[in-house]
Amino acid sequence: MKLVVQVKLLPTPVQASALEATLRACNRASTHASAVAFNRGVRDRNGLQKEVYADLKAAFGLSAQPAVRAVKKVVDAYATLRANLCAGNLGPSTSRRTGA
Repeated sequence: MKLVVQVKLLPTPVQASALEATLRACNRASTHASAVAFNRGVRDRNGLQKEVYADLKAAFGLSAQPAVRAVKKVVDAYATLRANLCAGNLGPSTSRRTGA
């Protein structure tokens, strides 16, 4: 038996502002990590993490957990894209969407 509990966050205005700032920093960090992955051709989690981890912490003010999650988000997005391309979900190989 699996128990699922739903929780609704009710942050104070100050907490909501801090949460929003953290989410925006994580998204900017993911964008940076994606650019590095694309430009250097790094698609594996360990390789990308070695490339960007220190930058994500320093430039975006992230602690360890959000920095690692940003890297994982990018690696998962590239894996999904690759799988969709292989499955033909983005159109024929001559389609502009496939990058051909």
